[in-house]
Amino acid sequence: MTVLSAGRLAAGRRRARRPADTLFRFATAACACIVLILLAGMLIRTTWAAWPAFSHSGISIVTANNWNPNVNQFGGLSFIYGTLVTSVIALVLAVPVSVLIALYLTEAAPPGLGTWLGYLVDLLAAVPSVVYGLWGVFVLVPFVTPIWQWLSSHLGFIPLFSQFASGRDFATAGVILALMITPIISAISREIFRTVPADERESALALGATRWEMIRLAVLPRSRPGVVAAVMLGFGRAVGETIAVAYLIGGIPNKITPHLFQQGSTIAANIALQFNEAASLPLFKAALIALGVVLFVITLVINVAARLIIQRRGRLT
Repeated sequence: MTVLSAGRLAAGRRRARRPADTLFRFATAACACIVLILLAGMLIRTTWAAWPAFSHSGISIVTANNWNPNVNQFGGLSFIYGTLVTSVIALVLAVPVSVLIALYLTEAAPPGLGTWLGYLVDLLAAVPSVVYGLWGVFVLVPFVTPIWQWLSSHLGFIPLFSQFASGRDFATAGVILALMITPIISAISREIFRTVPADERESALALGATRWEMIRLAVLPRSRPGVVAAVMLGFGRAVGETIAVAYLIGGIPNKITPHLFQQGSTIAANIALQFNEAASLPLFKAALIALGVVLFVITLVINVAARLIIQRRGRLT
């Protein structure tokens, strides 16, 4: 009788919890749907506002390099090129530094020092982009200009480093983006490294592995999907950055060049610099909104690619 009573009591409790479980599932599903609805609404509304430009220019808005609003030419290929080039430069510079920072904070630094350094790194992510931009104008540009000049003079036979024009160029914009995304990648990677079970670390060390071998064999393989996600999030931040890049890239349209020391522009910087000018010109304004739609699609593609990479890495590991 005692066992049957306990079973009936447990069944009654489960039945009593079912309404709460149903309500919880409904609430979480509703929140998820709200996010999807907002995302779809943003895409539909901006596409509708940009439709006159899409109708006027067609596919050439992403394939042509002839941005000239005075004659209603809206080919934005150079802005897409500038966006991707500066973001790739930022990733090349930021990813190794960010991963090494995260490894030091989790694997090598004394506990107290690692905690405080982690707080300082996280604070860098809270600095407004306009502050990064102003710092870049007054500090970074004077610092890197002689370096770019030296590289152009001594390594000018490499197309990437030839034809130095100004301290405000693709390379400088990439450097400032690297500084901006390093805290993001580092913070996420640090948390990923901390999720690796301590038993795996201790097992590797017990078998005679050095600290580096333990990191290479136990920490990095388990953390690879999370680090990839961190890198893609940093890439998405770099792609959408506006003010700091607008200050440092030069703002020159129709510039597609392999030379990193030349001036150019990005989608976000071009929208920020020209939107006020386009306020009274409907087609020009629609073209800028169309560039925003293109940027929106690029960020969606980046996030979907990150998710596919993470899923694939997860299956392999």
